[in-house]
Amino acid sequence: MFDKKVLAIILGGGQGSRLYPLTETRSKPAVPIAGKYRLVDIPISNCINSDIKRMYVLTQFNSASLNRHIKNTYHFSFFSSAFVDVLAAEQTPMSNSWFQGTADAVRQSIHHLKQHDFEYALILSGDQLYQMDFQVLINEHIRKKADISIATLPVNDKDAPGFGILKTDENGSIKTFVEKPPLEELAELESEVSPAMKAEGRKYLASMGIYVFNRELLFSLLDDPNTNDFGKEIIPQSIENYDVVSYPFEGYWTDIGNIDSFFEANLGLTDDIPKFDLYNVDNKVYTHARVLPTSKIHGTTLDKTVIADGCIIHAGKIERSVIGIRSRIGKETTVINTYMMGCDYYESLEEIEKKHLDILLGIGERCFIKNAIIDKNCRIGDDVRINGGPHLEDRETPEYVVKEGIVVIKKGAVIPKGYVI
Repeated sequence: MFDKKVLAIILGGGQGSRLYPLTETRSKPAVPIAGKYRLVDIPISNCINSDIKRMYVLTQFNSASLNRHIKNTYHFSFFSSAFVDVLAAEQTPMSNSWFQGTADAVRQSIHHLKQHDFEYALILSGDQLYQMDFQVLINEHIRKKADISIATLPVNDKDAPGFGILKTDENGSIKTFVEKPPLEELAELESEVSPAMKAEGRKYLASMGIYVFNRELLFSLLDDPNTNDFGKEIIPQSIENYDVVSYPFEGYWTDIGNIDSFFEANLGLTDDIPKFDLYNVDNKVYTHARVLPTSKIHGTTLDKTVIADGCIIHAGKIERSVIGIRSRIGKETTVINTYMMGCDYYESLEEIEKKHLDILLGIGERCFIKNAIIDKNCRIGDDVRINGGPHLEDRETPEYVVKEGIVVIKKGAVIPKGYVI
């Protein structure tokens, strides 16, 4: 039923400058997470688990790897109407410019959307970590006979100024929307929340950037070329003229649009009971099915560590870290609070000898790595010391970037033997 009623539109975002350098060569939805997935797998998996199997992913920057990932991953039956397609910004007779905002991205893609029969458009962000049953959201939208539904997250005083805050009436209809309100205005923006949320001081409803629009209303709102963004323009303007309702969500959700939140979200997966549950059989996270060998570990002390497939590890100790696919870590190396994304390929002995490689893919021997993100296909030589933390100032070199104390080794970078950061 839902597959015929709903069309999902996943917004890939802009240049992703807050996630730089991870977005230097790839679009934001294509950034690897949790050692074996991509960011875009989260909203796509939520859709598939909710029986929504017609999806467009809208992007405009570095979309080649995203295209490749989606093409290689999401295959549906030849006899099904299901699909996941990437729509990159393109020049058309109607427009020759880049996407100017979230709403403009949908507007510029509207000729593709109109080719499909659907009643409700589900608009999602491509850079959030959460698990949600969209069937419940859409059923509530239908039950309340809403024109627009917005998924909302209760937040506290500290977090509220960083969000668009909505104020609802007793029926859950949104009457006020304020983008990033100052602290002194918060008292007037309290909404009715559950007793559990009230006990935690989470009494303000923040927009999650997840919307349900009735089809014809969406198209009519996009007729105005001066409205380029859902959160800043279309939603505030619609509150006065249409029934816009809140769908409160109290589960785990985080926006991983910057390096700090990205880092913490990944390391959070190593907790005894992680807030984002990769092991829930009813909410599987789908990704590219790789034929990789099991990981091989020798002489290593592991604590709160997630290790993906195909790794060869001889490290001395790995603690609170996520180790991605095809990672290699040498003897007597210590890795702490680190997300290592892994590699796209293995190096054979023949290649190593032929190319006279002095520093191999992965991390060498006797290294110390702490508070770091190591992007794909990096080569870190023996005796390298990377000690991230607040003592480091923000800076950038051709090989790495330091942001808020986190050392990010760029994709394909080579760190010479004995180097210290």
